[in-house]
Amino acid sequence: MYCGNCFRDNALVAQLRRMGHHALMVPMYLPLTLDEADQSEGTPLFFSVLNVYLAQKFNCFKIAPNWLRRIFTTGWLLNRLGNFAGKTRGADVGDLMLSMMRGESGHQARELEQLIAWLREHEQPDVICLSNALIAGLAKRLRAELGVPVVCLLEGEDAFLDSLPSPQREQTWAELRERVTDIDLFIAPTRYYADTMAQRAGIPAAKLEHINNGINLDGFEPSSLPDDPPVLGYFARMCPEKGLDSLIDAFVRLKQTGPVPALKLAVGGGCQPGDRAYVKKQKGRLRDAGLLGEATFLPNLDRDAKLAFYRGLTVLSVPALYGESFGLYVVEAMASGVPVVAPDDASFPELIEQNQAGTLCAKGDPQALADAIGQLLLDREHLAKCAAAGRQAAVQTFNIERMAGAFVARLAKLS
Repeated sequence: MYCGNCFRDNALVAQLRRMGHHALMVPMYLPLTLDEADQSEGTPLFFSVLNVYLAQKFNCFKIAPNWLRRIFTTGWLLNRLGNFAGKTRGADVGDLMLSMMRGESGHQARELEQLIAWLREHEQPDVICLSNALIAGLAKRLRAELGVPVVCLLEGEDAFLDSLPSPQREQTWAELRERVTDIDLFIAPTRYYADTMAQRAGIPAAKLEHINNGINLDGFEPSSLPDDPPVLGYFARMCPEKGLDSLIDAFVRLKQTGPVPALKLAVGGGCQPGDRAYVKKQKGRLRDAGLLGEATFLPNLDRDAKLAFYRGLTVLSVPALYGESFGLYVVEAMASGVPVVAPDDASFPELIEQNQAGTLCAKGDPQALADAIGQLLLDREHLAKCAAAGRQAAVQTFNIERMAGAFVARLAKLS
């Protein structure tokens, strides 16, 4: 799968290295799928998804020989497994998530000790950064054994934890609140998400920092804002949570009511095995409306194809149905000079409205979404102003150089 957190971490490590820092990226669970050079190349993978799962399901696996565990960590096997899997659904992994959050007392404690032993032998870190709070259970042992501060990036944990079944949902949130004491600093990508996690995870203000995510701007060029025909784009995982069906509903309404008769639809982003039935259904809705020929679906694009995709858009909309903590696609569209239409919810006012990069509308209302998209497309002057403002915000605020600089400056203050 294509993971926004992985893209962010990979870009951050690459920039830290360009700045002259010794930065190491340690993959967990599965080999990374990225659209830039893999900064984890040459570093062993820990917490192999097979070892994690088997340790959870079978107590006897905790004493399995190392040679067997190493087999279950081989890249070819995990990549092959990944071809048949998709993003983990919270409803399916309640016990496993709770166990991981319990860290040294969970079923995966042996994996944690192997990570510590490798870091002690091969690295002498000044600080350890966890990619997200779902692995906060690692912090206590890492901090105690290696004697260095532990930082945790925040992004999207609340939606996943809320999707866990009860009682694991409540137990995992409670465990996270307990684990906050093991972490020296939390970094959130937006003020919205900093406030959200401060309240829900009980993170004190002194331990919480807001640093905007940044992207590598290489290759992002302002869109030509195509006029003939205008193109409405979507670029995110093709799933219900991101609101693809709502966007298709809005597109059908726009075509049927006629304010932008030549409008085309371009859908790009991650499509995993578990998403295919949903995507097929959306294509069927377009076919029933006689509009399938007006839409293109381009799953799992590489970086060059992604950059070209954005350059071909007039407007982007990913009407996410949950509280989006950041939205990498928003900044990528801004970097491409593409205005964004999004729900008036979560991080979108902070990213889009405050930077004058697009338009907000009522959440979960396809008609309001269609109206907002139509009005923006018909107002060419406002469309151009949003495109220019978004591009300026990406260059000045949401670039990886700025993120890495703020990250290093904040880490330097850790005692």
